[in-house]
Amino acid sequence: MYNYEKRLQYPVNIKIKSPKIAQIVISQYGGPDGEAGAAMRYMSQKFAMKNPKVAGLINDIAVEELGHLEMVGSIVSQLVKDLPCDDIDLAGFEKYYVDHTCLLYTSPSPRDMRR
Repeated sequence: MYNYEKRLQYPVNIKIKSPKIAQIVISQYGGPDGEAGAAMRYMSQKFAMKNPKVAGLINDIAVEELGHLEMVGSIVSQLVKDLPCDDIDLAGFEKYYVDHTCLLYTSPSPRDMRR
């Protein structure tokens, strides 16, 4: 049904580290107006379309929104990559990874994994 290309539609190459910016960007992941919500809304709306071509178009938009999730995740990951968890905590970003430690966003150091 879906075809996954193992590349981003628009390459993400963040040069800075900023957990503060990551804290803002991550709301686009699953926040109230985020990409996950948009994908699910489009996916649900397609079933109400009587015209199969319109339903197909709405489905294509839903899949596009899912692709945006991958880009947002890449942005957040690059913004916090290799930062110690303490720096992320100081920036106020800790509430986003409290259930998963840094593993969700970074490649943790051995010290971070002992937490």
